[in-house]
Amino acid sequence: MMLLATTLLLFIYEFSCSAPPVGIKPSKLPHLRKNRKACSQMADDFAHLPPCKGELITVLSIDGGGVRGIIPGVILEFLESRLQDYDGKDARIADYFDVIAGTSTGGLLTAMLTAPAPDNVKRPLFEAKDIVQFYLRHCPYMFPQRRSGIFSYFAKTRDMLGIIKGPKYDGKYLHKLVNDVLGGTKLDQTLTNVVIPAFDIKLLQPTIFSTFKTLVAMGQVTKEVDRKNKEFPAEMKPLDYRKYLVISIGTGAPLQEGKFDARKASKWGAFGWLVGEGTTPLIDIFFQASSDMVDIHAACLFEAIQCSDKYLHIQEDNLVGDVASMDVTTEKNLGDLVQAGKALLKKQIHVLDIESGKLKPHETVGKDVTNEVALDNFAKLLSEERKRRLKN
Repeated sequence: MMLLATTLLLFIYEFSCSAPPVGIKPSKLPHLRKNRKACSQMADDFAHLPPCKGELITVLSIDGGGVRGIIPGVILEFLESRLQDYDGKDARIADYFDVIAGTSTGGLLTAMLTAPAPDNVKRPLFEAKDIVQFYLRHCPYMFPQRRSGIFSYFAKTRDMLGIIKGPKYDGKYLHKLVNDVLGGTKLDQTLTNVVIPAFDIKLLQPTIFSTFKTLVAMGQVTKEVDRKNKEFPAEMKPLDYRKYLVISIGTGAPLQEGKFDARKASKWGAFGWLVGEGTTPLIDIFFQASSDMVDIHAACLFEAIQCSDKYLHIQEDNLVGDVASMDVTTEKNLGDLVQAGKALLKKQIHVLDIESGKLKPHETVGKDVTNEVALDNFAKLLSEERKRRLKN
């Protein structure tokens, strides 16, 4: 069985390397494994239970987005705190989901939530409340910033040209960090089922599952049902999506404000499509298109089966400035990302308009139903499902 650290590193999008963070000397990696004392009985009470003992199959999907992983970190901390309100302080997210899926930074979050602690293999290595502090502490080393000042313009130009020649960051710090934290943990040791997709550039096809996180997690569960896995309900039909409860958490998306001009783009050559307008148009378009198609597909699916109340997609689609980037790790931007996550919790719940492909306020639930309220409702459903499984 492949090591979790090795698997995770295969899927994390890496930029390439430059100088170490200005004014900061990397110290030795802290010993991240917390000494968590819990009796074995308590661990047994909160161990993950298979869906065959309940009525629902629960899925958590986390998007990728580099340093913007702070945003879902804030959301997950709130969700876990609500689960603890219902079931006690030892409740953890991994206890409630049958599948947790994530790619890029979402894969890192998945590993943090599901990897077992070394001193108690039935409990997770991290609590959800640890995620934000983890990012604040380590992101400046993962994505070191260049000096500002008179040469900053030339440094940015050099960075853009460097992207064409090779990765922006070498990932050495990240590799060492992941290996130090996860050590010899194997994939089959995670506290619940995980999906961390990748892409095989040799075969030009997804490997393991797919890069479409939400739908792939659901598809993997369907495969297990079809294979008659004893841990999944035998009476459930493989495509009975009415039995699914899905929470999908995004890392935010830039405000769509006419970023590219068709007239100008029509005159771009290969170089212009790679670094046009000081950005990376071709890459941005492909990423945005694939992400939008997944959101539309999932929304259509749950609407078609009239189970939209079992699907919660939390996303901020109006990020502007540095918070929309994947690798700006200044102290100010990291703080702004934390605030963006908190503001998203207070924001009215949005749903995807299938016709326009854009998020819009949910028309039927009212303005008082925020993402915070919706998460609390889903936490109740998760708690009730867990209680059903414990009874059976």
